[in-house]
Amino acid sequence: MLHRTVSEVMTRDVATAGPEATLKSVAWSLDYNEVSALPVVDTRHHPIGIISEADLLRRQAGLPDTEGRDQMRETAAVDRHTMDARTAGDLMSTPVLTGRPEWGIVETARFLHARGVKRLPVIDDTGTLVGIVSRSDLLRPMLRRDDAIRDEIVDEVLGRTLRMTPGGVTVTVREGIVTLSGRVEERSTIPIVEHLCLSVDGVVSVDQSLEYAVDDLSPDLDPARDVDN
Repeated sequence: MLHRTVSEVMTRDVATAGPEATLKSVAWSLDYNEVSALPVVDTRHHPIGIISEADLLRRQAGLPDTEGRDQMRETAAVDRHTMDARTAGDLMSTPVLTGRPEWGIVETARFLHARGVKRLPVIDDTGTLVGIVSRSDLLRPMLRRDDAIRDEIVDEVLGRTLRMTPGGVTVTVREGIVTLSGRVEERSTIPIVEHLCLSVDGVVSVDQSLEYAVDDLSPDLDPARDVDN
């Protein structure tokens, strides 16, 4: 069974900024590249921070109101370091979290969620930036066609991995929801089938009504269950 990795969904042509880039040039780059953040890289193309639209807006919020309204309360919420920032290096968020190209989609999604970040620069073994992956990139497996999901379950999960008799289990997939019916030899096989199906890219959930011939989970190892009773 093959699962998508970060290298398959990440953006490889990454717009970046140097630490000396002016805030205006950062704003232009964000707009031109239609992105919400830029990795800030050093001369070796190693990521050293992230600067985002939110960072620029936070600084903008501390500037005087052009219409002369009292902004003391709002300005007080913006720290002096932010207000004094002139370059990407001044305003960027550090330290920067990074990912690896070989990380799995699920692993990376959990990493982003646990740390509350929206995007992750991707580096190679030398620490060089090779891509960037976002939340929307990680959702791509959910766009996988139902027939492709079914084919992988039938061929890879039931066939090559579990070596089950063809036709013993019927698989249908609709909107990513897998439905399993039919009969397996041993009761202990059922949770294994469910687990492996859930690990297939694009699967949302698994519903099963599988019967079994032998209850190998019973202490007294009862004989085959009569599926008609």
